[in-house]
Amino acid sequence: MRHRKHTFKIGRTASHRRALLANLACSLIREGRVVTTVAKAKEARRLAEKMITLARKGTLHGRRRAIAILHHVSTVHRLFEEIGPEYKNRNGGYTRIVRTGPRRGDAAEMCILELVGPLAIASEASSETNETQADNTEKAQTNTATAPEEKSGP
Repeated sequence: MRHRKHTFKIGRTASHRRALLANLACSLIREGRVVTTVAKAKEARRLAEKMITLARKGTLHGRRRAIAILHHVSTVHRLFEEIGPEYKNRNGGYTRIVRTGPRRGDAAEMCILELVGPLAIASEASSETNETQADNTEKAQTNTATAPEEKSGP
């Protein structure tokens, strides 16, 4: 009997699954939210929450375990320096899955996997600030392009 034997295969080899989950977790840590399928999000959530728990402890051994799993030293640095201390007083439940409906091409159930708490709000604010700056830059470029040229002389 296969009772309580949790597996996440989704038609990939073991190395491909590990790489997929590590990349999803790294993207979640860097960006604060990821759009993916529900099956991938549920499994990436397990890995991300384990990594955040390691970061909460903040030990050298935990940092080395995180690097061995995620393979991105800069992401692990951010995880241990910024995200771990933010969730120091929270006992689990660092992520949330928000379902967004079926994907257009193949009707796969899509969702947003995001970090919960003040860190998620900070990443949203920074992305809005970046969008506002980009909009202002575009407006400035269109204003200079459409401004009438002054003619000199009589």
